[in-house]
Amino acid sequence: MKVLDKGRLQIAAVCVAAAERMLADALAYALERRQFGEPIAHFQLVQAMLADSRAEIYAARSMVVDAARRRDDGSDIGTEAACAKLFASEMCGRVADRAVQIHGGAGYVSDYAIERFYRDVRLFRIYEGTSEIQRLVIARNMIREAKR
Repeated sequence: MKVLDKGRLQIAAVCVAAAERMLADALAYALERRQFGEPIAHFQLVQAMLADSRAEIYAARSMVVDAARRRDDGSDIGTEAACAKLFASEMCGRVADRAVQIHGGAGYVSDYAIERFYRDVRLFRIYEGTSEIQRLVIARNMIREAKR
């Protein structure tokens, strides 16, 4: 299981990095794209999508760092690795969705990296165990700990 824990933590870290890139691209696009004479980054709903993405990335990064520190200390991180992988991979999908939304129709055009990210990050919810499997791992570990 320690091999799975390491792999899950690695996928979670990759998700954080991919989400950071997508958010940077979305922010750059929102600052460049103009509607009604101003950058769309000035619109509150675009700002909300940017802010939600930033907050979720921060939470995922914090989970990854905490789990990695625990692993380095020799702790059993089965639950923490599953939590980090589940949250980070789901977060990455939500950030991709928001980034495409910010790009609008351009989000489907291969001129922008988000088009490829949108397709590719879906795999993170499958690698090293699907999100559904992560939920089972987390719940089973909780039940096992509660019985002790």
